[in-house]
Amino acid sequence: MIASELLLPTSQWLGWLLYAAVLGWALWRSPWLELFSDQRRQHLLFGTVLALFLLWLVRRDFASGLSFHFIGMTAVTLLLDWPLAVLGGFAAQLGLLALGRLDLFALGVNGMLLVVVPVVITEFCALQVERRQPRNLFVYIFCCGFFPAALAALACLLGGLAVLWHDGLYAMPPWLDDFVGYLWLVMFPEAFINGMLVTGLVVFYPDWLETFNRTRYLSAPWKDGGPDGPP
Repeated sequence: MIASELLLPTSQWLGWLLYAAVLGWALWRSPWLELFSDQRRQHLLFGTVLALFLLWLVRRDFASGLSFHFIGMTAVTLLLDWPLAVLGGFAAQLGLLALGRLDLFALGVNGMLLVVVPVVITEFCALQVERRQPRNLFVYIFCCGFFPAALAALACLLGGLAVLWHDGLYAMPPWLDDFVGYLWLVMFPEAFINGMLVTGLVVFYPDWLETFNRTRYLSAPWKDGGPDGPP
């Protein structure tokens, strides 16, 4: 998370414009009729926003104006699908803003980095898996849970560094040459947290995952000569 004093006014306004456009598109594409008529989905949405808010409260703030915390948007995207995931991430940001843990002017840039980028990566990976229609459950867990989370953490970190380098208000640390070694310390825990959450949901509550095809992944295989299989 980046503080507003590290961003140029141009970056702040551009981040807000892009984020507002994505939020508007998410509002348009959200399944409001299904959400208002299904109390279970309402509880999932509110519970997910609360969990995301609490996860983002557990962070390390540095004196330079940067903050580090886990993202968690990969599991949220698989649980709610991308429109509600974007709106849920925005609602969690509003909670941080109300507590004074997030700058209003930096909300747009942080929203693009911490909400939109992980949602786009997760949705792209989920669509690629769905297009190929694999029947192996572990393909969904690893290709939709672990891998997108690691890739999202990498993209957020590199995107944040690119914004800071472009604005030039943050003095880059001297250990930047060894930055590749630190990437694994960020990517692995993010992938582990989201992957284990997705695994637990697949095992115990597969109906909660909007992007999970229970018929394909959990249906019993045919047995040769059996009553439900070919002779």
